[in-house]
Amino acid sequence: MKLTNRQRNLLKHRYIVGMRVDITSYEDATQRILDWAQARKSCYICVANVHMTMEVYDNPAFASVVNSAALVTPDGMPLVWALTALGVKNASRVYGPTLTLYVCEAAAKAGIPIGLYGGTSESLGAFVKFLHQRFPDLQIACKISPPFRPLTPEEDDAYTQQIVESGARILFVGIGCPRQELWMAAHKNRIPAVTLGVGAAFDFHSGRVKQAPSWMQKRGMEWLFRLIMEPKRLWKRYFKHNPRFLLFFVMQWLASKFGWRLFETNSLD
Repeated sequence: MKLTNRQRNLLKHRYIVGMRVDITSYEDATQRILDWAQARKSCYICVANVHMTMEVYDNPAFASVVNSAALVTPDGMPLVWALTALGVKNASRVYGPTLTLYVCEAAAKAGIPIGLYGGTSESLGAFVKFLHQRFPDLQIACKISPPFRPLTPEEDDAYTQQIVESGARILFVGIGCPRQELWMAAHKNRIPAVTLGVGAAFDFHSGRVKQAPSWMQKRGMEWLFRLIMEPKRLWKRYFKHNPRFLLFFVMQWLASKFGWRLFETNSLD
């Protein structure tokens, strides 16, 4: 069932260490994305975790990008716990790889074509095979594996034209944070589609990268699993961001108890 205008405007949020996080669910987020795709709205969706939160804290320009998204979902359990601490009852996780499956299933049923942007040609091929097996009616209008370097303006224009001409109305972008969020914001109004930054979802579902067991995900320990799997790539990120996030959120929470203003704390209630 489509959302009414009133329901769309009821989306509430909180600011966590200066980053907007929307109060949503898999069903709610999927329906919003589907409605926007059917209306050919050009907008972007961020799935947020501690890494993104601290990138927002460190970079005001990036903060503007994330806080201007059509939807910012709580991808990581620490953000769900933060929402709960800020008074949100029944806050729930909306994890990027799982949201990807929800949206693909809904798009297949509605006949809405999707596109894929990111990953290697091998991971994209494996992901497409997975999607066709799981959702036989899903229309995959384009799949693009851009090079792992900054694109020239000519290359970017060519890829953008390919996406537009494909007719994809939902585009999954998997090129990593913060690169994917910056790319989606830069292409808003250039691509008449809903773009979703889903990080490692392509690799997770293609089986190229192992996901943390569900018990670790529920306890907010996915970062530890990924650190064990990829220590050289991830240790600096987690040891830089995780302690600071904990410190800054505790400061924000204490400030809220005493009525002090710390970071951005506006919310739609």
